[in-house]
Amino acid sequence: MQPAPIRYSIVPSDRAAHLLAVRCTLPGPVADGQRFALPAWIPGSYLIRDFARHIVAIRAESGGQPVALRKLDKHTWQAAPVAGGDELCVSYEVYARDLSVRGAHVDQSHAFFNGSNVFLRAVGHEDRPCLVDIRRPAGHASSGWRVATTLPLAKGEPGAARRHGFGLHRAGNYDELIDHPVEMGGFALAAFSACGVTHEVAISGRHDCDLERLTADLQRICEWQIRLFGEPAPMPYYLFLVTAVGDGYGGLEHRSSTALLCARDSLPWPGMRGLPEAYRGFLGLCSHEYFHTWNVKRIKPAAFVPYNLDAENYTTLLWAFEGFTSYYDDLTLLRCGLIRRQEWLDIIGRTIDKVCNEPGRLRQTLAESSFDAWTKYYRPDENTPNAVVSYYAKGALVALALDLKLRAETAGRVTLDHLMRALWQRHGDAAGVDDDDIRLLAEQLSGLDLRAFFSDAVHGTSDVDLARLLRPFAIRLRRQPAARTPSLAVKTAGEGSELRLATVYDGGPAQAAGLAAGDLLLAIDGLRVTPANLERLLARHRAGDVLRLHVFRRDELMELSLRLGEPARDRHHLQLLRQPNRLREEWLQ
Repeated sequence: MQPAPIRYSIVPSDRAAHLLAVRCTLPGPVADGQRFALPAWIPGSYLIRDFARHIVAIRAESGGQPVALRKLDKHTWQAAPVAGGDELCVSYEVYARDLSVRGAHVDQSHAFFNGSNVFLRAVGHEDRPCLVDIRRPAGHASSGWRVATTLPLAKGEPGAARRHGFGLHRAGNYDELIDHPVEMGGFALAAFSACGVTHEVAISGRHDCDLERLTADLQRICEWQIRLFGEPAPMPYYLFLVTAVGDGYGGLEHRSSTALLCARDSLPWPGMRGLPEAYRGFLGLCSHEYFHTWNVKRIKPAAFVPYNLDAENYTTLLWAFEGFTSYYDDLTLLRCGLIRRQEWLDIIGRTIDKVCNEPGRLRQTLAESSFDAWTKYYRPDENTPNAVVSYYAKGALVALALDLKLRAETAGRVTLDHLMRALWQRHGDAAGVDDDDIRLLAEQLSGLDLRAFFSDAVHGTSDVDLARLLRPFAIRLRRQPAARTPSLAVKTAGEGSELRLATVYDGGPAQAAGLAAGDLLLAIDGLRVTPANLERLLARHRAGDVLRLHVFRRDELMELSLRLGEPARDRHHLQLLRQPNRLREEWLQ
């Protein structure tokens, strides 16, 4: 006999105060005092965020009588025992003003939340089914509001919601409950079909989006990815939840939806021609999050099966789940005809620039970067470029290198596409992926010995030799200076007319001269420095020249001598050679 469902209700109770009122009703709590906990993090974003800090009031009751509720730690409460057979109700208010894809946000215009931010977990009852009553906020201003979510409708239940309506929804367990973000408000809505599956786009915020253009482009992306892994798609319905703002960027994947934050200018507008860079970037973001439907939501690291929502879940494999996804996001745009070959190669060149321009790649391996995401990648500081390599960017280059190696050394018989399909067939919604599984499966498919490749690319700090790997595909990789100006080897941040050093790169002229991140650069050879004239001042010199610098460190004036370095060789260009090449045609078709 199936246990009675846990019932939740949620409503924006005070939109001006940014509050959500939530209620959790648990039939049959444990006899010695039921515990409730809110997740410390949200899957897909690997940082402890302590969502419970946003609970501003909480109480418990049973049979109309108060029940004592004791807080055990930063996100766990324990209720006093209640009489056998009685329900236990916990009511609480959540402050919701985090306008991000990870959080919850309420104001007069809309409400958005992720379940991990708002739904308490009844400890020990995680496998029980859940019913969620999503309620319309009071007041005439919300009379036209709708609901956008992929939470299944509670068909057959009194008060069951209709698609886009308020009312009861259901989830099979707690993991499913928190994996369907919810938007409510006066959003724009459009739909399309991809390989027989209904997809919708809900856009909140002011915008003038050409929904017909957007859905046509998304359809091409979704259909290509579904066919890559093989029909049918793993979800019956998919939703792109988009929040358009003046300036913003972000995405977070879920099992049948994604939450996206974008600048409204990155959406297509009526009459727009071509594919502007901002819109291409937005489509790449959509492509990235959609690819996660398979690669991380269903093909998971073993460390995520199941998730431990109370603490960090360490894995050395984020380079594959985020890096491979980063390789395929823009490759999808190429393969479904939204961008041209040279445009995609230019994107790869910029990714190489990003990795090669940061000394951290020579200190941290991809496996270490994945493991340390909880403490380093999501907590960057002024020294991050010197200490950390991005498992997104370098992971994408390793995916590219592995794809090239497989194609070239098997004469096109085995590719990364084959590896992704095999991972889906063997690990999709099943056992998680262990540290060596990807290498072993690639070796099994190809017959190649890939131990040295993975040792260097994943567990080493040497640069991937992409120039060599691209030659069989008649593509030349060239590296050249971005400018002729001699280098300080710093990253700067303009503050009005002032210029502050944001990062001082290891081994560069600035570090050798004694400069440090946070220094305010005042003058070079007695001339005032501003964000507008720094390049012009440096361009009057050559590498090897010695400059006299004045800087403020805190409130102390310092004078330093600096010997200029060679111009940074930080631009990579991939050039298609004009010669027939079967491998290249099969790869970039």
